[in-house]
Amino acid sequence: MNTGATGTNENQAHAAQESTETRCCGIDIGGSGVKGAIVDMNTGEFVGDRIKIQTPQPATPDAVAETAAEIVRQLGWDGAVGICLPSVVTDQIALTAANIDDSWIGTNVHELFTRHLPAREIAVLNDADAAGLAEVAFGDDVVRTGAVMFLTFGTGIGSALLMNGELFPNTELGHMIVGDEEAEHQASSAVRDREELSYKKWAKRVDRVLSEYARLFNPVAFVVGGGISRKADKWVPLLTIDTPVIPATLRNRAGIIGAAMAVHKHVAP
Repeated sequence: MNTGATGTNENQAHAAQESTETRCCGIDIGGSGVKGAIVDMNTGEFVGDRIKIQTPQPATPDAVAETAAEIVRQLGWDGAVGICLPSVVTDQIALTAANIDDSWIGTNVHELFTRHLPAREIAVLNDADAAGLAEVAFGDDVVRTGAVMFLTFGTGIGSALLMNGELFPNTELGHMIVGDEEAEHQASSAVRDREELSYKKWAKRVDRVLSEYARLFNPVAFVVGGGISRKADKWVPLLTIDTPVIPATLRNRAGIIGAAMAVHKHVAP
């Protein structure tokens, strides 16, 4: 009789280990919110609920890292954690700070998050790069074919350049000057909300930005993500640019999924 109980315990332990191996936690840090979920790495689907906490203000490294740790605690997760944030990340050093506090610049992000989430594997990368990687893995076939520009419209405009599904990391095309100002200062989703622009008026701004990107980079397609991609039917058809514009398959879940992929596949810039 005891042998049966032991077998049950061994099966449970094996199932728990298998679950840990095929699941990872992803955290997506944005200018307005920090979001996290446990991700099934075979399917890209969330396991359980997504948790979102407002980004602390000021969005300093330790304040944001503690918010990320709180999300991990609420998820009840004790395994590896991938984290993406709006910064150029090279050798795990944050080199820029877009829509977060300037004190991030020069921060060793691996050391930072390891202090707040000890005794586990950590990977940190740029948020748009993470979302682009997720779209390559689980999105439309076009993302894996030729030169594709993946853009996220949110507090700013994030970018990921992809060639046949391979990432050129840490592009920051939202900061490119289009006309007289940065692209994201005229065509981000946050600008649309702040200026109370209709989709028609905002689409004209997006058109102007995409036209400049197309002139310089000649992608075969744009893939657009971020929160506003959930309403792509309201604005993508209003665009007049010749280059195809395709809503991201994963919508605004891509950052979380890509962050989890980065730690699962041991990818870190």
